Amino acid sequence: MSQINCTRAGCRDVFHAFLVENATYEGFLEIPEIDYGDFRPNKLMAFSKAISSKDYDCWVHFYEDDAAFERIWNNPKKYLPILQKFKGVISPDFSLYRDMPLVMQFWNIYRSRAIGRWLQDNGVNVIVNVRWGDYRTYSVCCNGVPRKGTIAIGSHGCIRIKEDRLFFEKGLGQVVNILSPKTIVVYGSVPDYIFDKYREMGIDILQFNSDFAVSRREDA
Repeated sequence: MSQINCTRAGCRDVFHAFLVENATYEGFLEIPEIDYGDFRPNKLMAFSKAISSKDYDCWVHFYEDDAAFERIWNNPKKYLPILQKFKGVISPDFSLYRDMPLVMQFWNIYRSRAIGRWLQDNGVNVIVNVRWGDYRTYSVCCNGVPRKGTIAIGSHGCIRIKEDRLFFEKGLGQVVNILSPKTIVVYGSVPDYIFDKYREMGIDILQFNSDFAVSRREDA
């Protein structure tokens, strides 16, 4: 007999099924669904800084190297009391490199939604981070994301190289077409040639400089 979440004595929850015990799902991959949210963050802080910060008047983001926040997946219960102190959390930005096996890209989409779902179930405001790779992920990356609400994306490191920029632009267009977001929170630059058409559609673009850009400006 096959079981997703074994209840027999001594069985370890190696799949972290507890994260989605109250979840509903979308799509053939059964990506956990996040409840609707209409938020306008005032300030963002990286997870690696937030875990030791006392400035709770901001939203926690995961737009940093995966190694800096893999621990949120490995031991989410450890960090829940910390994250509950902040105004909200943008769900984890696990990498979706185009040269990763597709199943790993889908797995990282699932992991981000699962943690976001669990945080919501524990009283945390959540904005869904939407990350895509190539065209094969354009629809799946929208699974579990509420329509006509607030989403977050990261442009940092995605538009400097021409090939990356083309995938970013194409993917963003698909995401907007599917989700019709009211607000897009952008971590990184928002060049007019990419974002003006979305502003003209009435979408509110909230831009936050990357930590890298801020550090470069401070060093100048």
